[in-house]
Amino acid sequence: MKRGKLKSLDLIEELNHYAENGKSMADKKEKDRKGEKVEIDVIELDIDGTVDGAPIVQIASRLTWPQEKSEIIRKEGDEFVRTPKGSVKLRELLENVDVKYFSKRQVFISELEMAMGKGAIPIIER
Repeated sequence: MKRGKLKSLDLIEELNHYAENGKSMADKKEKDRKGEKVEIDVIELDIDGTVDGAPIVQIASRLTWPQEKSEIIRKEGDEFVRTPKGSVKLRELLENVDVKYFSKRQVFISELEMAMGKGAIPIIER
């Protein structure tokens, strides 16, 4: 294994350790405040890049704004996007958006986020 990759894995393991300890500290604080324990989800960091698709912001950064929906489909429509339900082609997401002309990058991102919904991005087990 390359030295740089080994350092990255060590860093990820260390961050996961801190995330687990942060959970127990948050639970204790919540328990002290309310007298009851509230479960907090711990999210493991992706070690080997097994999340399919690109983030919407990455696709948006490759385009210039303003932009027509048809041009976005022509340029980036076959790109897979990360969604809470798994990766989906950008053209499929844009079919669920009524906007035909995106004046700003932020409008594009917010419309797609509404179309795909909010939630955790699943990690593919290999």
